[in-house]
Amino acid sequence: MTAHRAGRMVRRWLAAGLLAALLPVLGQAQPVSAPDCPAAPELPAADRWLAALPGPVDRGLLWRLEKGRQVSYLYGTIHIARRDWIDPGPTVLAALQAADRVAFELDLLDPAVLARLQQAAREPASALALPAPLAERLARQRTQACAGDGLQALRPELQVATLASLSLRDEGLDPAWGIDGWLALLAHARRQTVVSLETPEQQVALLAQERPAARAQAVQRGLDELEDPAARRVALRLAASWAEADRASLENFAAWCHCLDRAAEREAHRRGVTARNPAMAERIAAMHRQGTRVFAAVGVLHLVGPQGLPSLLARRGFRVVPLVPAPRGGVTSP
Repeated sequence: MTAHRAGRMVRRWLAAGLLAALLPVLGQAQPVSAPDCPAAPELPAADRWLAALPGPVDRGLLWRLEKGRQVSYLYGTIHIARRDWIDPGPTVLAALQAADRVAFELDLLDPAVLARLQQAAREPASALALPAPLAERLARQRTQACAGDGLQALRPELQVATLASLSLRDEGLDPAWGIDGWLALLAHARRQTVVSLETPEQQVALLAQERPAARAQAVQRGLDELEDPAARRVALRLAASWAEADRASLENFAAWCHCLDRAAEREAHRRGVTARNPAMAERIAAMHRQGTRVFAAVGVLHLVGPQGLPSLLARRGFRVVPLVPAPRGGVTSP
């Protein structure tokens, strides 16, 4: 498998994280009695989890945003994670608790947002069926992933994305442990105002294809990537870099993944990641201008490079101060 294909798979894996939250709503159930299927995650009781915070380690990337008289925060998450990563560390927890408003790409604990996402992700009744060999190949992957019957209600290109999000469960990485969802649970439990930076329709449009030929091509390409094990190495390194708050590795993602070497790859990355950043930056800046202390949490690849959110907000006049990992010379307090 080429590095370019691995890079596409990682982007699909990252984008799939939020969509994977649709599975329970669509009736997906893992047949845990089957010997070859992973056991369903044992989710902790919310009250016990909340009482045990903070966790011992700060993970991901966190910045303080200073402009005017108040302070906001910007945090890089990962949508598919391990159980022992869901506890926000002391610096991240303090930043979230200091905020008036908590913003995610999507707040999937908002029933209206989840219903819209469910509707947008469903296969339209008018859609033409995939070619039979491709449909059979996709069905085999659903069975292999123990995805249950509910996954078939999704657009096929979104089925592939969701299968990508489930493909690392044998490594302990599962969308059930997605960091955004657990931070949203914490924010709602604290009765903070929680908002979405994007719409469900925008999220689905990142992967959906309306033309039958383009859809079949996307599904075939996605299955090729899913069935090739080399992408796992890139995905696992990215996840480990997030867990270790390894800013240098995350900032240099394009260099070590070799997934932005071609013009087509750069355009796919622009569409799926950097093109979304200006609107999110403006939404964060607008809330801050209104006198609101914001804690914005988005996928970590939105926060790196010259078109990342920290750079865009700095160009909007914010003083952007790194908190996690701590700058040299000691920890900077939230």
